[in-house]
Amino acid sequence: METPRYTPNDIQYLPTLPGIYLFYNQKEEVIYVGKAKNIKKRVSDYFTASKVHNLKTARMITHIASIAYTALNSEYEALLLENNLIKALQPRYNILLKDGKTYPYLCITNDRFPKVLITRKTIPPLGKYYGPFTSSYTIKQTLEVIKKLFTFRTCNYNLSQANITKNKFKVCLDYHLGHCKGPCQALQDESNYQKEIDQIEALLKNNFASVKKVLKEKMLAAAQLLDYKQAQRFKEKLIILEQYQAKSLVINPLVGDLDVVAIISDENHAFVGYLHIKQGAISFTQHRVLTKKLEEEAADLLPLVVCSLRDCSDSTAPEVLVNLPLNLTIGPFAITMPKIGDKRKLVELALQNALLCKKDFLHQKSNFQEKPNLTLVKLQHDLKLKEIPYWIECFDNSNIQGDHPVAAMVCFKDGKPSKKDYRHYHIKTVIGPDDFASMYEIIKRRYSPKGAEALPQLIVIDGGKGQLNAALRALQELDLYGQLAIISIAKRLEELYFPNDPFPLYLNKQSPSLKLLQQIRNEAHRFAITFHRKQRSKKTFQPAWHDIPGIGPKTLDKLVDQLGNFKTIQTSSLATLAAIIGPSKAKSLHDYFVTQKETTT
Repeated sequence: METPRYTPNDIQYLPTLPGIYLFYNQKEEVIYVGKAKNIKKRVSDYFTASKVHNLKTARMITHIASIAYTALNSEYEALLLENNLIKALQPRYNILLKDGKTYPYLCITNDRFPKVLITRKTIPPLGKYYGPFTSSYTIKQTLEVIKKLFTFRTCNYNLSQANITKNKFKVCLDYHLGHCKGPCQALQDESNYQKEIDQIEALLKNNFASVKKVLKEKMLAAAQLLDYKQAQRFKEKLIILEQYQAKSLVINPLVGDLDVVAIISDENHAFVGYLHIKQGAISFTQHRVLTKKLEEEAADLLPLVVCSLRDCSDSTAPEVLVNLPLNLTIGPFAITMPKIGDKRKLVELALQNALLCKKDFLHQKSNFQEKPNLTLVKLQHDLKLKEIPYWIECFDNSNIQGDHPVAAMVCFKDGKPSKKDYRHYHIKTVIGPDDFASMYEIIKRRYSPKGAEALPQLIVIDGGKGQLNAALRALQELDLYGQLAIISIAKRLEELYFPNDPFPLYLNKQSPSLKLLQQIRNEAHRFAITFHRKQRSKKTFQPAWHDIPGIGPKTLDKLVDQLGNFKTIQTSSLATLAAIIGPSKAKSLHDYFVTQKETTT
């Protein structure tokens, strides 16, 4: 059953309930997702004649072709659904609260004798995870403190009762250094080992009092037995623990678990400072810079920011402290704006982080503008561009007589390859060897509203006047002609062609501008050729997939990535294949090649 759609003329039929609404354009693409206490009232605000909107919002309204909604029970449910839909659909006019970083965690595994590991992946069935930590340095320092205070194993042995009884393992160097008590040879029983793990968990939960109590009891017990050497060891551990506690930024143990979010904004950006508090200590911090899409107010962004940051830190804190009043009931946690006391100090600390984030951002931006890449300045001068081309994208096609047509785009930022922005394209609408039509297709796909949210300062086309004209036709149809600088570079004499200019430009062969353009062009050619060869190898092998048990597209991708092409795969040894796809699949593939060879001879 499809969700009913409404046109801007049907707003009176929308419900007066809380929920989310979606705006679609003529191409049936979601361009905006919003939440509301009253769906009808909120959507009506966009189309009220007396309402004055900023330019970005006014532009979005002109693209709204239809409206859909989902009514929900509360604003909190609307906030969660809005957050999930923005991440899944990435609408053009919504701020994307994604964070590319993967933060490290400490994991206490669910093994019979648990291990303590650093990991960036959280798989709950495998163990208990503590974090995330702000940096690799912080988590390594924490692990070092744990190693000094407690003993636990670092080996990967399967310490089942049967294996230990059979005396399968020997103690390692950690045992002789005093870092492990040898559970692999039954020198430490499971209950004693688990007590150490319980103390590690207490430390990671910032429960310093219980850890101190245990260490003091052990120190006193050793002293009563006149084992002063052992008592001294426990005293040294207490000193280490107190030093670690002093560095752990304990604010006030009475404040418990909290999230603290402060946000400030200017005309184009919002800056966020975030603190995650566990047992009164700051365990995780983060700051973010958000680029506004519709000139939103900071208070409008705050609920979504809170939801996103709690997801990032896996927070279950019952209270969130903020720096702006928020008239919103937000489900299983309370949102407050404290006026005095320790909680107010935490908000001020988060606000200070947000202000520092803004300062750093503006400083980096000014440095970037004040110290441009000299080669790019030269390129701007040589090509008579309006601005320095910090962002350049280059396109190239690849096919053999129209067979397996593909294309590639490479991206250079500040004169260097930005490989995360590279793109491959399968040509979908062109039949036969037509480079011009292929170039038209990929330019239109790349710079359609769905294909690119931001635009480069310069587009480079690998080819001559024909390819350039095809690209220009695509930009004209997208209403981008004149907004983007575009040139083409022909290989033979390195001619540079410009729109509406029949005569090419020739740069000095030693010019840094030409050398940069050649580097970009060659990288695009390499990227396209590599992709084309890979697709050709796949197609060569594809008819035989169903004849080989266990060999499918994913296995073939792995082989092509490692070995390059079908011919190399076919002539590889069984050992080589087994190292890539495992012995079972390798044997099936190798046997198939042997059979094929015998059949053809």
